[in-house]
Amino acid sequence: MAERRSGNRLATLDGLRLLAALMVVFYHYIALARPWGHGPDTIFPTAHLAAQYGWLGVEVFFLISGFVICMSVWGRTVGEFAVSRVSRLFPAYWAGLLLTTVVVKIWPEAASPRSWGTVITNLTMLQGGDDTPDVDPVYWTLFVELKFYLIMAVVMLFGVTYRNCLILCGVWTAAAALAPVLKTPLLTAFAMPQYAPFFIAGIAFYLMYRHRSNAVLWAIVILQLLLAQRYIDYRLAVNLGKDAVDALPTWPARLIIITAFALIGAIALGAFDRIQWKWLTTAGALTYPLYLIHLNIGMTLIHHYRNSVPAPVLVTSVTALMLVAAWLIHRLIERPFGKWLRATMRRGIDDVRRHVTPRRKPAQRSAPHTPAAPGTAEGDRTPSPTRTFESV
Repeated sequence: MAERRSGNRLATLDGLRLLAALMVVFYHYIALARPWGHGPDTIFPTAHLAAQYGWLGVEVFFLISGFVICMSVWGRTVGEFAVSRVSRLFPAYWAGLLLTTVVVKIWPEAASPRSWGTVITNLTMLQGGDDTPDVDPVYWTLFVELKFYLIMAVVMLFGVTYRNCLILCGVWTAAAALAPVLKTPLLTAFAMPQYAPFFIAGIAFYLMYRHRSNAVLWAIVILQLLLAQRYIDYRLAVNLGKDAVDALPTWPARLIIITAFALIGAIALGAFDRIQWKWLTTAGALTYPLYLIHLNIGMTLIHHYRNSVPAPVLVTSVTALMLVAAWLIHRLIERPFGKWLRATMRRGIDDVRRHVTPRRKPAQRSAPHTPAAPGTAEGDRTPSPTRTFESV
């Protein structure tokens, strides 16, 4: 995932990913009424106050994704990038999707079961494009990520360079700023104004990490940090209802965003390079499957046992169970099946390349013979200076 050219893994980035996932988990388990049947503020009077901002873990994910995906595309072809993403995302996704479907079908307590047609469409991970319901509500972020991958694939067609990444940051910032005014559906869909500041800042942070920090990159980061504040009220309303905008202070959300930017900035500047704890690598590996399975399955378990197990014990036990299940998915499905899928797709791409007809070079015309100037020998003619494009 995140490695320096020297081979040192960015373990702190893995740890931050798990922290972001746990923020989302506790938001769903402690701040929402659905698994408990009533407002959880009476069950968790103190923890509830912090957990209701846990949805910001998604924004932290997007910030990390901008950093990591920019790293992933560097020096790769579009085909290589597609292979890495498909083999990374789909095995755990399919496992989580099917497991969630089975659990909700058997115990339709905290979540409604979906039709098999909806489940089949969800297998493509493209259900967000035709408004098909998600089998698990957390899947909406995957479609956002896929649009980001498509944007990066376009950059790859032009070449992933320092200059082109800066152009992307500028063009994307302008598009995200203008999208709400222009109200063009296609522009809004791909500019993603609510989440673009996090992806763009992540890209700028990776450029600092790969090269070095400078005023241009810091200007991009600070601009994105300011733009990220625009949609805090919107995200509060989406996650906690419109009444939350007036009832809740926004400063905790702003503080979390600033802290996330500061941590990624410190990672980009190498402040945590010496931290190479192996358990952080494992923690990073658990993040994706944990995110995929925790919501509907975890809420179903909480709803089922809420009257027989004390609430703090229940939340702790369900979270631990979800971590164990995430580890099993990673070890038994994600790693072996991902390896097989990666090798299979590489063979397929190699096969396509072998069967693509190479372009034929146009026949070169021989230069017409120009007679030597009077009084000049044929071999003494001085060639005319040639302008090379390397000098332009």
